[in-house]
Amino acid sequence: MKVIDKYILKKLLSTFFFVVFLLVMIIVVIDITEKMERFTTADLTFKQVAGFYLDYIPWLANTIAPITVFIATVFVTANLASHTEIIAILSSGISFRRLMVPYMIGATFIGGVSFYFTGWVIPDTTKSRVEFEHKYLEAKFYFSERDNHFQEGQGLYVYVRNYVNTSNTGYNFTMEKFENYKLVEKLTSNNIKWNDETKKWQLNNWQLRILHKNGELIREGKRLDTLLRLHPDDFASNKRLNEALTIPELDQKINDLIDRGLDGYKIYQIEKYMRITYPFTAIILTFIAVIVSARRARGGTGFQIAMGFVISFVFIIFFVMSKSMAEGGSLNPLLAVWLPNITFTALGLVLYKTVPR
Repeated sequence: MKVIDKYILKKLLSTFFFVVFLLVMIIVVIDITEKMERFTTADLTFKQVAGFYLDYIPWLANTIAPITVFIATVFVTANLASHTEIIAILSSGISFRRLMVPYMIGATFIGGVSFYFTGWVIPDTTKSRVEFEHKYLEAKFYFSERDNHFQEGQGLYVYVRNYVNTSNTGYNFTMEKFENYKLVEKLTSNNIKWNDETKKWQLNNWQLRILHKNGELIREGKRLDTLLRLHPDDFASNKRLNEALTIPELDQKINDLIDRGLDGYKIYQIEKYMRITYPFTAIILTFIAVIVSARRARGGTGFQIAMGFVISFVFIIFFVMSKSMAEGGSLNPLLAVWLPNITFTALGLVLYKTVPR
């Protein structure tokens, strides 16, 4: 690396970390102010609140990283341009493409660190943060959906009419087994209750019908303990669960939901694809930021920084809309997550033709 590369890279990284620190502190102070009454009502100690924010801050910093690196790049480059340093660099024979090298190194470093933390480190802290929010900051969750269908395995299907998660009890349970599209067994029970010690379901007042060519065989009983893939977690709140899973855990969750024929796997696919796109988003936004702020503007650096904020907010709005369409099922999850990056890459290439040479 040349001296100019180290100079720009140092400015970029120091500005990035300063902006992240500043934004995180502002958001945390606002968040504490909003939640103070609930902290007091729950009679939480300072240690508990501090522990919550120690889990919250890494997630927050990583979430704003792509936009923050964009803002930091605009600020650094605009200042270089206002002091005619960009002109001096280009006049010395260094091409604009070569000028962007330290920016790309910085963006790649930030994106790589972000990918590692969001894929394997932050989900572990998010687990305790989400648990804290469910316990102290949100209303108690009650499962209210009716007519729940699950796939236990190949040709094996489970039905639970309604479920009470406070007692881990399901009512009107049915399990049907099919072979060659024909019903061969049907197990029914008035209610099933989860036994946390044995990790099995207790079926009460059950009846098993076994169908064969010569008729059917019926067995009945008062109680039957059985092991099912069905678990009380299937009836628990899955709010922000996708944020609390590492990338390997997301893959496992997606495969499990698809294998069991359950809906809801797309939200985990979107979360996985989002984490993969983070490094690319940081690089693309850095590329655009250098282009829009490299020219010395008559309005000064303030105008360029304001333009940077506008572009970053447009990106956020575009991304949120695309993500919402994917969650609603009107857009493929992979395409939805990559669409903002593809669009802004095209925008960056168009803007690249306007930069000073």
